[in-house]
Amino acid sequence: MLNLSVLLEDSARHYPERTAVVLGPQRLTYAQVDAAASQVANMLAARGVQPGDKVALTCPNLPYFPIVYYGILKAGAVVVPLNVLLKGREIAYHLRDSGAKAYFCFQGTPELPMGAEGFAGFTEAADCEQFFLITADPAAASPIEGAETMGAALAGQSPAFETVLRDETDAAVILYTSGTTGQAKGAELSHSNLVLNALTCNRLFATKPGTDTHLLVLPLFHSFGSTVNMNAGFATASTLVLLPRFEATAAVQLLQSENVTFFAGVPTMYWGLLNALDQTEGVDVERIARNMRVAVSGGSSLPVEIIKAVKERFGVTILEGYGLSETSPVATFSDPDSDPRPGSIGIPIWGVEVKLIDGDWNTIENPDEIGEIAIRGHNIFRGYIGRPEATAEVMRNGWFRTGDLARRDKDGFYYIVDRAKDMIIRGGFNVYPREIEEVLITHEAVSLAAVIGVPHESHGEEVKAFVILKPGAAVTEEELVAWGREQMASYKYPRVVRIVDALPMTATGKLLKRELS
Repeated sequence: MLNLSVLLEDSARHYPERTAVVLGPQRLTYAQVDAAASQVANMLAARGVQPGDKVALTCPNLPYFPIVYYGILKAGAVVVPLNVLLKGREIAYHLRDSGAKAYFCFQGTPELPMGAEGFAGFTEAADCEQFFLITADPAAASPIEGAETMGAALAGQSPAFETVLRDETDAAVILYTSGTTGQAKGAELSHSNLVLNALTCNRLFATKPGTDTHLLVLPLFHSFGSTVNMNAGFATASTLVLLPRFEATAAVQLLQSENVTFFAGVPTMYWGLLNALDQTEGVDVERIARNMRVAVSGGSSLPVEIIKAVKERFGVTILEGYGLSETSPVATFSDPDSDPRPGSIGIPIWGVEVKLIDGDWNTIENPDEIGEIAIRGHNIFRGYIGRPEATAEVMRNGWFRTGDLARRDKDGFYYIVDRAKDMIIRGGFNVYPREIEEVLITHEAVSLAAVIGVPHESHGEEVKAFVILKPGAAVTEEELVAWGREQMASYKYPRVVRIVDALPMTATGKLLKRELS
């Protein structure tokens, strides 16, 4: 029996006064976070949420996120973290698909009205029975008519709760990932998946309890931030300094003022930090370098120039890793005991096997021969919720095929060479072209669309769409961009649209995207 919330509870028991989370002047101890999470658990249990029920959560990097996340887990329920940029119709789909019984959603800002979008999505998901609006002021009245605030729901709840233990293989978290079908799929991760991945991270980084301070800039609703920073950090009573939205100057200032020892980010974030160093007044780079113990990167390959520059300026070598939502997420990482190989995603982590396969699942043995990455170990997910066929497509004898193509050198280090799918990585977020194409063709003027990723200096890749209009239709490229902004999350919609008369195709009518640029 196990519960992922043990990572918080054990640290709260041994280090109750250690600072758990920091947001500006606000500081909460482990005892305070654990007590607040217990109030959430008591409230859910009182409202009829049963062990195994799904509870969704939309919240940026604020103290509310770990409080609600671990509170849901304590109650024996399953957390369904949602991207804070999703629109109402997208939220409704996730609530319906996961079978969520309750939904916590942060109010947001006028620029990013998460609460309004969340409540709109909730009203379209008939089986989701309860909605809790997380407000910046817990005592404030709800600004949305008909929406109950979390503050009101938690009033009078006890800060003590006997955690509901689950089977190690029971689902703890459902992370949504898109695929070539264009529909987001919920990857079910078990308690043991996530506990072992967090503990393996701390083994990899030689983390000692009560000593590290993380600057948390990766979104907590994403597997990278939730495992490498939050779960692994809470397992060792680390302090998490929260930055709700990555802004390079603010991040540099926090690296200094909070004596940060651990930084995890995607390549574009390191690029931003380096640029901000010389543009931010009063920065003591030597102080930052003295404190910095670990720097890790994932999402896409790091340019050698950035690795060298970070080593020179921050005094730390970036360790690169690889994984997916389906692998909890960490599967491989640079070996901290040896010099990292630029461009390599490293070697398999403890307890995990990696191999390369061909299209028929045959193992590829030869060094430097390209194949698809397959992974087996304690980190492999339970499957896609409600999609046994999709699960069967990617699983065989415990092995998970990732869809990513790589090569392995003679020493066993892996290198990503391409994406077997057409996935675009924009600013660390996965964007799947077919999903965007299917939305674009719902526009009354659009007949056909093809979406690709094109290089972008700061985001890594940008989303670009080529569209063919219906006969007689009249719409401008700028109008399609604006329409897409209203229909899709901000990281998804195409910033560049080109109206064309024809698209390159094969004789069978399949789009030849490689001819688009």
